[in-house]
Amino acid sequence: MNTNTPEILLVDDDQELCSLLAEYLQTQGLLVKSVHNGDAALASLLESNNFSVVVLDIMMPGLSGLEVLQGLRAKNDIPVIMLTGRGDDIDRIIGLEMGADDYLGKPCNPRELLARIRAILRRTAPKKNETQILKAHNIQLDPGALAASINGESLHLTNAEFSTLHMLMHNIGQTLTKQELTEKVLQRKLEAYDRSMDVHISRLRNKLAEKGLDNIIQSVRGRGYQMVNS
Repeated sequence: MNTNTPEILLVDDDQELCSLLAEYLQTQGLLVKSVHNGDAALASLLESNNFSVVVLDIMMPGLSGLEVLQGLRAKNDIPVIMLTGRGDDIDRIIGLEMGADDYLGKPCNPRELLARIRAILRRTAPKKNETQILKAHNIQLDPGALAASINGESLHLTNAEFSTLHMLMHNIGQTLTKQELTEKVLQRKLEAYDRSMDVHISRLRNKLAEKGLDNIIQSVRGRGYQMVNS
């Protein structure tokens, strides 16, 4: 077995759907472990640190996907893609606010799920060619090591938050539209009524504010977001 092969944890109580998605993802070169309830998901995450991405159904009997996400985020920042009902906008926003990286409506197209997973794998791969360490507002961001700190203290970010901070620091003083951020950070098109980037920006702002950095990411009405110059 190739130990470098990404492993996906697929969590959904619909065993038929799990089987279909797992079979497709495996044909595309990924390892997949499927579990069908929240308790089994958390147990799997405690047993292994090898998962690259968690694909998590929000609506499950017993321990819900949101409860699994809450327990997961208390311990680590592994990327999470939520599977939600097509009209479950509130659950999507709550999931993003709790630290999910992206979402996909059910029933989902296996190819679209694969595209979302591959986008995350590209973002989480060490950027060996990016040796420039970015610095602004006492933030130090190392794209090569996927590490960020403020005044030498580690800043814990989800993958989407790290990529968002990277984009804003790399383009400091410039306004980036939601479409630009979505395409660069999430590596997909901005969808109608899509608030994913708004939520990632909000979470990033809160984490920076906790470190004493208020108002360095500003909204530009009708245009997007920018990090102000130091």
